[in-house]
Amino acid sequence: MQMIRYFIAYSIVMTAVVVASNILVQYPVDAMFAGINLADLLTYGAFTYPIAFLVTDLTNRQFGPSIARRVVFVGFLVGVTLSFATSSPRIAIASGTAYLAGQLLDVSVFNRLRQLSWWKAPLLGSVFGSILDTVIFFSLSFAPAFVMLGANDDFAIEWAPILGVFATEAPRWMSWALGDFAVKMIVGLVMLLPYGALMNSLKPMPSSQAA
Repeated sequence: MQMIRYFIAYSIVMTAVVVASNILVQYPVDAMFAGINLADLLTYGAFTYPIAFLVTDLTNRQFGPSIARRVVFVGFLVGVTLSFATSSPRIAIASGTAYLAGQLLDVSVFNRLRQLSWWKAPLLGSVFGSILDTVIFFSLSFAPAFVMLGANDDFAIEWAPILGVFATEAPRWMSWALGDFAVKMIVGLVMLLPYGALMNSLKPMPSSQAA
């Protein structure tokens, strides 16, 4: 019964994070910082998506990789379905593909490292998962090579300085990808704080290491 309650809670939070991130990733951060136009660098989705890795890692720690994968799949099915109603089909397809690949990689990395120092498994899981997620999402969402998934966002494929700073220019979606990844890493480090705080109350169940 306890596992069912936690499973439902984790699944609800995961679904909310996926839907929110799919909406927010369509909105660049329209602000200036130190002379840099953040619209060339970031979307708001970078601030919410790392929470998905926290949910996955807490589930993995408490109930093991099998249950963590189930939470990931629930987030995928419900989140992507709702995303078709709240964002463009191309964004929804890209988000679902990237989310599934990134989260499942996170589950595998976390499970391999779970016996090491408490921070290594969640940190490295989120790093590798975020790399894969970012590459897949921004490529499928905005790269002209995947135009068969839907129309390109003209603003996204305009050329802009890489990371909004360097003289070398690239399509804006690449700058977004680099900027989003950098913020995901920062937020991922911050997410270690709630993970560490919840470790004592969310103790691993006996079956938590079952693959």
